[in-house]
Amino acid sequence: QVHLVESGGGSVQAGGSLRLSCAASGLSNYAAAWFRQAPGKEREFVAATRRTDYADSVKGRFTISRDNAKNTVYLQMNSLKPEDTAVYYCATDTSGRSWYDPYNPAKYNYWGQGTQVTVSS
Repeated sequence: QVHLVESGGGSVQAGGSLRLSCAASGLSNYAAAWFRQAPGKEREFVAATRRTDYADSVKGRFTISRDNAKNTVYLQMNSLKPEDTAVYYCATDTSGRSWYDPYNPAKYNYWGQGTQVTVSS
């Protein structure tokens, strides 16, 4: 059984930093992605370990990384902006469907519970 657990969210002022963690059980050396969802908006792609890909809105500010020994994927978020406020979700795809469409949340079959990030101005 695959489980993903996010942590590290919180409230920060604009310009601040947070590091999110996504700890996995039930699989190893997995490809992961981060998505986020703000109130009233659709879930949107943020970053992925596969091809180290980023949404344009976070390029240069966010960094995705992994520690295989800890089976954990991280999202370092710097220079945070109020528009980064959202619930952040970690996801993985064990079917391979996300390989050609990594930006589509429907291609991922396992999700964490989400962690809230709030950035105040």
